[in-house]
Amino acid sequence: MSEKLLVVTTEHIPGHNYEVLGEVFGVTTQSRDAISDFGAGLKSFFGGEIKGYTKMLQTSREVALERLRVEAESMDADAVVMMRFDSGSIGEDMQSVVAYGTAVKFVD
Repeated sequence: MSEKLLVVTTEHIPGHNYEVLGEVFGVTTQSRDAISDFGAGLKSFFGGEIKGYTKMLQTSREVALERLRVEAESMDADAVVMMRFDSGSIGEDMQSVVAYGTAVKFVD
């Protein structure tokens, strides 16, 4: 059900007034296996896209967004406004992604 919760990157949702419920977050940290890391090391030497890492980051964003929606639903929110992503490295082989925004309840 959480995929139906409206998540927008804008501050205002046209046609809706709302009250702010609070901040919501969805976080995930993922890493690749040693064989993939070795292949990525070779790829970085020769250049080009490292597709395994691109896929890992896409998956991380999807997981973080789903967790944000679940947290917003637990607050009985109707939507999340001002959603953003942030990411960072942990060590040499882990990537953390957070989706964050403001949970809101429609009042109209």
